[in-house]
Parts: sequence; structure tokens; C-alpha cells
Amino acid sequence: MTALLLETERDVLDLDGVATRGFGFQATAGMTGLGLPSVEVQWLEGAGDGARWRGQRVVSRDLDIPLDIVGRDRADLGGLVSRLARAVAGECSLVLVDDDGVRWSTQVYRTGGGDLDATAGADLQTVISFRAPDPYFTASTVSTQTVGGDTGTRPFLSNLVAMPLAASQAIGSVQLDNSGDVAAYPTWDVFGPGRDLTVTSATGEKLRWTGALAAGQKLTIDTRNGSVRDGANTNRYADLAAAPRFWTVPPGTSTAGVSLLDTTAASRVVCTWQPRRWMVI
Repeated sequence: MTALLLETERDVLDLDGVATRGFGFQATAGMTGLGLPSVEVQWLEGAGDGARWRGQRVVSRDLDIPLDIVGRDRADLGGLVSRLARAVAGECSLVLVDDDGVRWSTQVYRTGGGDLDATAGADLQTVISFRAPDPYFTASTVSTQTVGGDTGTRPFLSNLVAMPLAASQAIGSVQLDNSGDVAAYPTWDVFGPGRDLTVTSATGEKLRWTGALAAGQKLTIDTRNGSVRDGANTNRYADLAAAPRFWTVPPGTSTAGVSLLDTTAASRVVCTWQPRRWMVI
């Protein structure tokens, strides 16, 4: 980990500022909550000895961050304390930057702490307690794969894998490489014309949308939120087939199937996802 930041929409607090500049905010020894998050386990208790494991879920992550706040003088210290108070008043993000420069973040909310241990000088100490509703750290990098599209007329970014197919049907396989260690939620962007989209996971789970898109129209299926909306932000969830499965991309490499009917060279299906991790070092 090369940097630890606390970010809001209006401010960024560098929690390694004292070590690098001699003033600002410094996360000190004793920080907790960056390891494995807690789990709630379900057990089946029977008449015999012991119990059987039935399943588990990962619960919210709790963090305690001890801070040393150092100002250039007492007035500067007061400004730093005010910045911290505003930053933790609402939603903020805890961001860890790894050795490769990838930013891993999780949203956090203050749950306690903040008592000040002031001295006569221009520095003080405090401990802030946070809770992260999502226990995982999500990467800032977005992985992308594409099926369809006319590569002769449309420029593709270097990290896209294009599969130009027959003009009447876009159907094929995409390789999904999830560099995280937690299942990732894919977002499917469909660019018309086309109808009857089916995306199938490596284990056979199917998500089918039975609607139709005209040329120039777009559909977005967000599997994390379970939402289906077109380019005009109209809810198109009702066009899903019965019992939709919003499947996830497992860690490692897997292959997904994609099918879209009544397509042209302009039609394409783009899958994007952000890797997630239990821990970042």
C-alpha cells in the first residue's frame, strides 16, 4: 500500500501527510479493520453431536483509524480539524492505493470516536471509527469485453476484445478475467439494433432480456443493482424473462456466452466489471 486517503466529493485527506510533508493528517499504528471482514454463519443444529454448516454471509466492515493531526501552527491545526469534521460528517470513501497504482476503495460512514487528545503545541491525536456497508474494496480500474460491432468503422480501445459476427446475429463467447478475489458484478451495455439478449455464465446461469432496441438505442443491465434501463432512463425490467439470474463474474478466468438477434454491423454488447478484494496491502 503506497497511499491511504479519505475522500469526499469536495475534499481529499491524505492520511500519510505528516510522514511525507511534515504536517497534515497521519494514520498511526493501531489501525484496525483492514483485514478479513467478519461473517455470520448459519448452522443446522440436530439431535446428534455437533452441527452442520448451512451457509454464511459477509457482514459490514468496522474500522478504527488512529490519527495524528499536525498543523504548521495553532491556526493551521484548527483548519485541519475543521476539514476532518466536514469530511466525516457524511458519506466518504476510504481509498488504498497499491504498489501498481490501482485505487481500491470502500464507502464508509463515521460511527463514533473523534475525541481530541490535544497538547499545548500544534498537533493532536484522535481515533475515528467507521463502518463500511460493503465489506469489500473495489478497484478503480474497469475491465471490458465486447461482442459484435464493426471493427472496420468503430475504433476500439486497446483493452477491448471484439468479436465481429454475422450481421443478423451477434453470438459468441467472451473471456472474463477477474483479477480480484471476490465475485464481481458485471454491467451489460447493449447497443441496437437488436432483440432478445441472452447472457450465460460459465456455470449455465442465464439472464435473458426479451425486448427490442432500434438503431442508435442503448440498454444497460446493472446486475449489482438489479436494474434494467434504456438510454432515456426508462425502466425496461418488465422485458426480462421469468426468474432472471443476475449472475456474477467469479475470480480468475471464466467464459460467458452472449446472444443478440436481428443485429447489424452497428450492434454490439459490452460487458464491464470492477474487481473486488477482501484485503489490500
